[in-house]
Amino acid sequence: MSNQNLTLIAFLLDRSGSMQSIKSDVIGGFDAFLAEQRAADGDCRVTLAQFDNEYEVVYNSLPLSDVPPLVLNPRNSTALLDSMGKLITDTAAEIDALGEDDKPGSVIVAIMTDGMENASSEWRRADVKALVEQQTNQSGWEFLYMGADQDAVEVGKDLGVKAEQAVTYSRGKSREAMFVASDIVRGYRNAKRVDAAAPMPAFSDEQRSALSDD
Repeated sequence: MSNQNLTLIAFLLDRSGSMQSIKSDVIGGFDAFLAEQRAADGDCRVTLAQFDNEYEVVYNSLPLSDVPPLVLNPRNSTALLDSMGKLITDTAAEIDALGEDDKPGSVIVAIMTDGMENASSEWRRADVKALVEQQTNQSGWEFLYMGADQDAVEVGKDLGVKAEQAVTYSRGKSREAMFVASDIVRGYRNAKRVDAAAPMPAFSDEQRSALSDD
């Protein structure tokens, strides 16, 4: 049986050139995200991958206590599909290779981007959607999609992410988007310690409103 006290958070972070204008907010928000997760009960490991037109794993399955401050150097274009495909398949393979007692009881994939796909060459949208739905329905993974200045619910839906777990944020509120996501993840981790079947909380209407410019 998997370790119900252990959570793996796999974070996919956009570092394309358009992120330059919100770089400091993203760094501050991500570091605050980690600080809040450190304050939660239970064990947690973190994988961070960044992407532009290239995909890079910054660190893999590190204990929260060992995760360094975020370094973000925006550049180039946005290969979202290829990066999602790579992160999900690599993470699934790594978990499959673990002994049963070492497998995380909860897996959360969080995606944050401020742009639309424009550079992928290996993965098609329909294939990424099928992969996300497979990991959600068969492996019990949870996905969060945060998209700036786009209809993130519709974009997320096309990627297989549940509507209630996708949220649009304005570019000026990237730090706040991280805070909201962190609250949801912490709540989920706490709920799973009590009930292994607990669902991931949805983004509330209040949270959605706070992340918009309206």
